[in-house]
Amino acid sequence: MHITPQYLYQKRREFLKLGIGALVSSTLIGSKLSAFNFIEDKNLNNLKVSDEELAINYVNFYEFSTDKRKAVALAQNFNTQNWKIEISGEVEKPIILSMEDILKFPLEEKIYRFRCVETWSMVVPWIGFELRQLIEKVKPTQKAKFVKFTTLLDKNQFPDQNALFPTIDYPYVEGLRMDEAMHPLTLLAVGIYKKPLKPQNGAPIRLIVPWKYGFKSIKSIVKIEFVEKQPRTTWQNYAPNEYGFYANVNPNVSHPRWSQANERALGDFFTKPTLMFNGYEKEVSKLYKGMDLKVNF
Repeated sequence: MHITPQYLYQKRREFLKLGIGALVSSTLIGSKLSAFNFIEDKNLNNLKVSDEELAINYVNFYEFSTDKRKAVALAQNFNTQNWKIEISGEVEKPIILSMEDILKFPLEEKIYRFRCVETWSMVVPWIGFELRQLIEKVKPTQKAKFVKFTTLLDKNQFPDQNALFPTIDYPYVEGLRMDEAMHPLTLLAVGIYKKPLKPQNGAPIRLIVPWKYGFKSIKSIVKIEFVEKQPRTTWQNYAPNEYGFYANVNPNVSHPRWSQANERALGDFFTKPTLMFNGYEKEVSKLYKGMDLKVNF
């Protein structure tokens, strides 16, 4: 029988009492408690949420394996206790946050379309908070033009990082322009399907940028840096002719080896047309006004 330490019990009560949302689990801070207090998404767009078991187990997490099923199996013992996120660079208030600190942000459920460059898609109910809330906390300087994100580097936990010939260069790196990072759709997620993130889904904290291909939504973040120059991202370095910095969902721009005009939702037999900006054109197209979206892919 596990007895919850008194300080964790008191912390949980503080979270709930303040109404700021708590998400306490073994994957986050080592407690057996699991509590949620978040604003539910009313799903005003009537999106059909994907089957939970399909969605949480159909993943790309190369640090574990390039095989989706193996990645899920190998992720199960992933240890996220004492997790820290370092926020640094061109900011007035650099800081290192624990997951307890992260969970003090107000949590919301966001039901988002999710589209992979491999042409499969799903609709997922995430739980998290707008990235801009964290950005406002650390106060970027005028030199901060981009936000760079980095995944954990731990060869003891990630088999592919410890391979003789790793699939990609590690640690995994992604980036956003500052205005993209500040957009209200951009989410730092700590939960999925009303539960804490599972290891294969990017526990304990990941990025979600719903109008971009899924590889932009970096998992298991340990570092967020504000930088002046556009960072080179993992997939840019791996195949610059196939993966650009922006990775905006655009059915009019084919991957060099396959079309992006259609997608297949998990569980569906037939494909359907891919929507510009993954269906978020109204919300985000202004960010790219005047840009050639066939060149800046």
